[in-house]
Amino acid sequence: MRRRERQGAKPAVPEGPAGEKLQKVLARAGAGSRREMERWIVEGRVTIDGRAAKLGDRVSPRQTIRIDGRSVPTYATTPKPRVLLYHKPEGQVTTRSDPEGRPTVFDNLPVLKHGRWIAIGRLDLNSSGLLLFTTDGALAHKLMHPSTMIEREYAVRVLGSVPPEGLKQLTEGVVLEDGEARFDSVLDAGGTGANHWYHVVIREGRHREVRRMWEAIGAKVSRLMRVRYGPVPLPRLLRPGRTHDLDADGMTALYAAAGLPPPVKPRKAGRGPARGAQRPRSPRRR
Repeated sequence: MRRRERQGAKPAVPEGPAGEKLQKVLARAGAGSRREMERWIVEGRVTIDGRAAKLGDRVSPRQTIRIDGRSVPTYATTPKPRVLLYHKPEGQVTTRSDPEGRPTVFDNLPVLKHGRWIAIGRLDLNSSGLLLFTTDGALAHKLMHPSTMIEREYAVRVLGSVPPEGLKQLTEGVVLEDGEARFDSVLDAGGTGANHWYHVVIREGRHREVRRMWEAIGAKVSRLMRVRYGPVPLPRLLRPGRTHDLDADGMTALYAAAGLPPPVKPRKAGRGPARGAQRPRSPRRR
């Protein structure tokens, strides 16, 4: 019996009305608290595409919102993109569903109300370590495109020791069935007994490429773990099977590595308008 059948299928999450609640969008723009925005909507101070807004309205990025005639920043209507760090354990496949019923990396991800998680790259069944997921399709596409040449760093445990000429060959290039491949660097990380650890950096993501390169020089990989993807390292305290949202500094670095402008960081409700935006004035009392 398949694993998912034993656990029972997850109930489908019904899709709600399109867009986000108007007061939530206004609060994200820094105009005020949600309760205050609700009052402004009732008072007729808010318009959507030129018509008076009402409580319960939802808005999409294509609509124009104004408060007292002043435009609300467009970023407020666009949900902030997320990047999720996941510590993949061995034994999970990097796919949304598996015909063999094996556990997938998507089983442990948080549920999204809007959008979906997109895996940035893959790790094979017997590999572990850092996997990145995002809600931004443009970011995922750029990071996975071969022209971007993003660094991937792996910790590799090899059975036995590898002679210096073998390590040199890995950086100069080995011939695989799908073309030549090489590591940018190979660092000896020590080891005890029959096992030896190395840290390698590569800029490609071909199928089982790291394992196949070691096999090409006669070495057998007993464990493979991704410890860094571009500027994002695997946090030491992130346990296998757990996730962690990438912080603002990490997002900025990752977008820069992909050659994309960083996502705008919305201000919290009640902290005033975002830089460059004017806070609507309250009507004067007479």
